[in-house]
Amino acid sequence: MKNYMITYFGACVGAVASFLGGFTFALKTLIIFMAIDYITGIIVAAVFKKSTKTNSGSLKSIAGFKGILKKVCILLAVGVALRIDILVGSSYVHNTVIFAYLINEAISIVENFGLMGMYIPEPLKKAIEILNEKEMKK
Repeated sequence: MKNYMITYFGACVGAVASFLGGFTFALKTLIIFMAIDYITGIIVAAVFKKSTKTNSGSLKSIAGFKGILKKVCILLAVGVALRIDILVGSSYVHNTVIFAYLINEAISIVENFGLMGMYIPEPLKKAIEILNEKEMKK
């Protein structure tokens, strides 16, 4: 039974990886940023009660569920971008979509840090600003 479950899990992960264009460094970074954003969002709501997703600022399961659905849709957009690149024979759309969502997630993480009252180091602010400028030029 254990071997079947491991095989099934491996096949599912392989299918997802194939749909997303492989687990490249950029995709791994996006997934890590998505996890950090989700975790910091939960901390903002559960501990600091300052969530912008609910009226009370506290943790609500529906807001968390919507957050997960948004993350899934981001990955679907990455998969769509890959298919477009395959059709036109490039890697521009896929990489640009990943990069755009990376910036979005980084900004959201920094916003969550701000809601927690944390100091945000200037180099981090500057790095996000530079990434955002590069994305705008594309």
